[in-house]
Amino acid sequence: IIMARKIEVVDDNPEWEKQFKEEAKKIKAILGKNCVEIHHIGSTSVKGLKAKPVIDIMPVVKDISLVDGQNAQFEALGYECMGEFGIPGRRFYRKGGDNRTHHIHIFQKDNTAQIQRHLAVRDYLRSNKEKAEEYAKLKTKLAEEFTYDNDGYCEGKDAFMKELEQEALAWQEKQNHIGTCMSLGMCFGVAMGSAFGATFGNMSLGMCYGIGIGMCLGLVVGYAKTKK
Repeated sequence: IIMARKIEVVDDNPEWEKQFKEEAKKIKAILGKNCVEIHHIGSTSVKGLKAKPVIDIMPVVKDISLVDGQNAQFEALGYECMGEFGIPGRRFYRKGGDNRTHHIHIFQKDNTAQIQRHLAVRDYLRSNKEKAEEYAKLKTKLAEEFTYDNDGYCEGKDAFMKELEQEALAWQEKQNHIGTCMSLGMCFGVAMGSAFGATFGNMSLGMCYGIGIGMCLGLVVGYAKTKK
């Protein structure tokens, strides 16, 4: 009898971040100069969040076509090379067999839609404890219900994940807008600070006031623009 892989959702483990960094170094060594950056994604990247103990890693590369030529090196690290595995433009690798430990999701740097959605969900859960707790409860419930049924587990959280992704992308767009307003506010503040400094003969004090006012204005405008 072939036993299906067991679905386990466990408490947050401080070792997950260390495990990511250790594996990321090995992946970077394989990808070399083609690698632009490597991100820790998925539930194990969110502190305090219950998760399946599988480290999800997302390297971003300049040229995805070069990655296939390095499959033997990934296999030497214990990975199965799965190709796109359902997501166009991705190279997916998994490690650990039935005792899964790592997933690698490689994307080319111009595949911004895929890259952004992974990072947006991660950052949104990191900043929204209520949503993270809701997600944890759902995963725990599904793991108990579909302990040896990965398809049932994934289908059970599909609707939640689609909604979460849309919320995360909308949240990320707002954060980007606020950041832009803050940057513009700082530029305005520098100009204002120079004027204050020249007027009152104290450039340091003038810059402090100017930048402070500019940043506050940028923050206020940024939040005002993002309110529905």
